[in-house]
Amino acid sequence: MNGATQMLCLAIVMTVVMTIGWDWQRRHGNAGVVDVLWAAGLGVAALLTAATGQGAMTPRILLALMGGAWSLRLAAHLWRRVRGEAEDGRYRYLRAHWNGSQLKFFLFFQAQAFLVLLFALPFVAVAANPHDAVGVWTAAGVLIWVLGVTLETVADRQLADFRSDPSHHGKTCRVGWWRYSRHPNYFFEWLHWFSYVALAVGSPIGWLAWSGPLVMYVFLRWISGVPYTEAQALRTRGEAYRAYQRSTPMFIPWFPRPETSRNSP
Repeated sequence: MNGATQMLCLAIVMTVVMTIGWDWQRRHGNAGVVDVLWAAGLGVAALLTAATGQGAMTPRILLALMGGAWSLRLAAHLWRRVRGEAEDGRYRYLRAHWNGSQLKFFLFFQAQAFLVLLFALPFVAVAANPHDAVGVWTAAGVLIWVLGVTLETVADRQLADFRSDPSHHGKTCRVGWWRYSRHPNYFFEWLHWFSYVALAVGSPIGWLAWSGPLVMYVFLRWISGVPYTEAQALRTRGEAYRAYQRSTPMFIPWFPRPETSRNSP
């Protein structure tokens, strides 16, 4: 298949999947399932483009393995949270802000289907790469993927362990990577998208792969990641989280600044 046909097939699949997810949300009162389906949908995208792409076998096999494994890990992690916890505060806020409108939630779920298509563009670029030899860029892509996914998994586990302790309720995690970044899981997620840029080197549409890290950064930094997460943290933790903001880098991990009072000269 060419890229346009791949995207059309994926659009049909994701429209159906997100409609089913919207109905599940309506019955269970938990919109967090949309994150699970978004992550799983990208795994479907990686497998579909790898199986039907017109490029060489090596980049397509790596795409299937890397995109599929990344998707499975993230979707399973998110599903454990959705299944075992109350609806995320971000979605509770939307539910209240929209007065429980199911039409707005339906449109929201379908917008996530569109985002799967947008984030699948790097996969289309990799699947069209005609170069079969394993070279420097292939090795770089695998190394970046291993680093990003491994450290994102570590950061997710550190946060999950912190939240599982009842004595930490209402407190801010500063354990492990969370000491050096307020959103290390987002940072390593963003880093992992550069692996597909490396795998797409030599593809006639390799430039499309840059949409992954670029669009992911925009969404994490200004749209759906950091702004919503930090707004919810400020609503629930107030000044304690403001102190965390003053001392800890927002995105790229770095050494924390000495904490000072807001009223300090």
